[in-house]
Amino acid sequence: MQGRWQRMIVHADMDAFYAAVEQLDDPSLRGKPLLVGPRSARGVVLTASYEARPYGVGSAMPMARAMRLCPDAVVVPPRFERYQTVSAIVMDVFGRFSPSVEALSLDEAFLDMTGSERIFGAPQDIGRRLKDAVRDATGGLTVSVGISGTKYVAKVASGHAKPDGLTIVPPAAARGWLAPLPLSRLWGAGGKTVPRLRALGLRTIGDVAATDPAVLADALGNVGRRLHELARAEDARVVESARAARSIGSELTLSVDTADPHEIARHLRRAADQVARRLRRSGYVARGVRVKLKRHDFRLLTRQRSLAERSDVAEDLYRVAVGLLPSFGEPLPQVRLVGIAAFDLVPAEPPAQQTLLGGPSRARDLEVAMDQVAQRFGKGVLSRASDLIRDRGVGQGVDLDFLRERRDEDED
Repeated sequence: MQGRWQRMIVHADMDAFYAAVEQLDDPSLRGKPLLVGPRSARGVVLTASYEARPYGVGSAMPMARAMRLCPDAVVVPPRFERYQTVSAIVMDVFGRFSPSVEALSLDEAFLDMTGSERIFGAPQDIGRRLKDAVRDATGGLTVSVGISGTKYVAKVASGHAKPDGLTIVPPAAARGWLAPLPLSRLWGAGGKTVPRLRALGLRTIGDVAATDPAVLADALGNVGRRLHELARAEDARVVESARAARSIGSELTLSVDTADPHEIARHLRRAADQVARRLRRSGYVARGVRVKLKRHDFRLLTRQRSLAERSDVAEDLYRVAVGLLPSFGEPLPQVRLVGIAAFDLVPAEPPAQQTLLGGPSRARDLEVAMDQVAQRFGKGVLSRASDLIRDRGVGQGVDLDFLRERRDEDED
């Protein structure tokens, strides 16, 4: 390292996190191609182990296709509570290295390590110490680390030598390091943007950096200027250690498409329970509810409405959600996914004293009691009667609550 860096950003990304946790807990799975996800016709791969990836298998791929590509793969159902537990351990390790940690998901985070050289040493030493600390704390899991002067370059660097990688990109060398990389490595250049860049004759990040930003802006609007800045390794964003939650949602993929309003309402009830529980756990209340339906042809439909009063009570969220269903049309379309999101979140105040007539406080008290039972005895011990009713052939495929929702920059 030539002198002290003006800014040092670390991006740490756990390697095949869900699959790695399964292999950690069950040694018989180690060295075998492993797929984490529901083994159903409608299931998707949440994570593929590195042993499965040479077969062309990857996350978000339909499980049926993944099994055709890798017929010897072992399929295990996801255990999200276990992944959350391990994630908490990993994030605690990150917190020992920096007070500024921005968690992007269960398995990746940014750390601002600016000025930490006197404590932890040079960037190479910081990376090795961080990797060793994660491995020791988790009993053997590996993390890939990228270190540079900006969030963008650090993120690209962490994926450069996976798994178990450590890539250091000094700020002065960042633009040249990015230049030969493909357009897909630009943060924000997705499936729609990359073809538009190629239509301009661009093939690499270096090509974007060398293009007049006005040309990019004409073709892509403000996104074009932003991509030009990133291609030049210019990224002034800081690590936000306490980003305010924008929304909290729950999505349920169905095993069979349905247009039955009773079935859709039943899944909305489950999603409302999940969202309300997470609101209470996070210390937020919502001022709005959004319903999300994904049609059989994958077209996404959303409707939303403000709540009369801010709430973290499932009954309130559910009542508004069901009230939105007619706005999707009658009859309802065939759907494969049902979801609810609570938005316009604000910190919760202490619950108001219960009135003589009960009211919202009584409903909330009941749900809090259910939270406590689940926490003490495990989920599934106490259920709503409606959840015990046969689903008329429409089953829940997979709960998507804990699937990563990437930052807006990762999407078109």
